[in-house]
Amino acid sequence: MAKKHKHEEHENHERWLVSYADFITLLFAFFVVMYSVSSVNEGKYRAVSESIQAALRPITAPPVSPNRIDVGDYKSSLVPVAGPKTSFVRKLEMAISKLQGPGHPITLKPAPGLQSMEKAVLVTISDSTLFESGRADIRPEALPFLEGLAEVLAHAEGGVTVKQVKVEGHTDNVPIQTAQFPSNWELSSVRAVMVVRVLTELYHVRPELFVATGFGEYKPVADNLTPENRAKNRRVELAVYTDDRSAPPGLP
Repeated sequence: MAKKHKHEEHENHERWLVSYADFITLLFAFFVVMYSVSSVNEGKYRAVSESIQAALRPITAPPVSPNRIDVGDYKSSLVPVAGPKTSFVRKLEMAISKLQGPGHPITLKPAPGLQSMEKAVLVTISDSTLFESGRADIRPEALPFLEGLAEVLAHAEGGVTVKQVKVEGHTDNVPIQTAQFPSNWELSSVRAVMVVRVLTELYHVRPELFVATGFGEYKPVADNLTPENRAKNRRVELAVYTDDRSAPPGLP
């Protein structure tokens, strides 16, 4: 009887160890699940990053879009054949033609305060050309255009020297409030910076040429009363100033 009694005490002693082991196992499983989730996200990020890196390699023969290019009321500025500035503007026009897909307006006109593209060129790009709604990641479809634009900026010819490129981000007046973008100030600023980073880090345009600024909804080109006008206000503008004579006051 004594021996049997000792055996029963041993079994009772082991029961709490089994419960403890089950608890440790569940705790371990919980941390494994948490680690797995974080690993999947990191893996997706790495895969996306590698895909973008592959897409950003120089394109030897990019297809040319048949889409009409809107050069606004300043189309006559592109007509003259002579002059280095005309060649520069035509190269910008060719860079724009590399953008594929309908519904992505890009315009060329004189920079603010100037009457002719002989002084400086303002490139206005619709936000839908470069970004998804509410995001600041460059869309892969926009990369051929940015590559062509970088080629023009980095290898200006015919006596033209690019002195400065002001990149401005603009939004409509619809509020945004996310962890990444608490307001339109952050969204417009990060979008401008992303354009600069693609042009400098991926396509090797000189970084010292650039100024990046975000204006939020506070420099609209149209009222925000209709979806069409709000779409006009969501844009990125690049003011390209060339050689000493075309630089505005205060620029080197």
